[in-house]
Amino acid sequence: QTMSSEEIFPLVNSEGEVIGKATRKECHGGSMLMHPVVHLHIMKEGGWLYLQQRSMTKDIQPGKWDTAVGGHVDYGETIDDALRREAREELGIIDFTPVKLAPYVFRSSRECELINPYYVYVKDDTVLTPDPGEITAGRFWHVNEILENLHNNVFTPNFEQEFESLIKLYLK
Repeated sequence: QTMSSEEIFPLVNSEGEVIGKATRKECHGGSMLMHPVVHLHIMKEGGWLYLQQRSMTKDIQPGKWDTAVGGHVDYGETIDDALRREAREELGIIDFTPVKLAPYVFRSSRECELINPYYVYVKDDTVLTPDPGEITAGRFWHVNEILENLHNNVFTPNFEQEFESLIKLYLK
């Protein structure tokens, strides 16, 4: 799927209710219009978390390691549909039962997103097939390796913030 600056995103309030719409360009251009995003963290037993390396062509945080699956919700699309579409497009995952984490607002210098995070545990033999158009590379990182690399410009700021809540799942 090609990213167009004219793609239409829903605008939402902090409860996630759709209150309008705007283009990708408007949402990413410093308007701070809040738009919904889905994240899927893919985990394996033993403290493993799959991360994707963002393509160098991305308009935000190119080349950084990030959440396994992440993407915008299209206007008129449900959160669940967006999650499943992104998982299919980015990693070829079609049959999974995600666990919902608490939504939160993420602000950068350019945009404001309502993040809808989920996680799922996969079996050791699960095959993930990254789409080279979307993802430069992908691999499982051990939680200790992530901790060693935090705040070293390896990961996206958004992933680092979200990892703080994820780590609680590993330490439970």
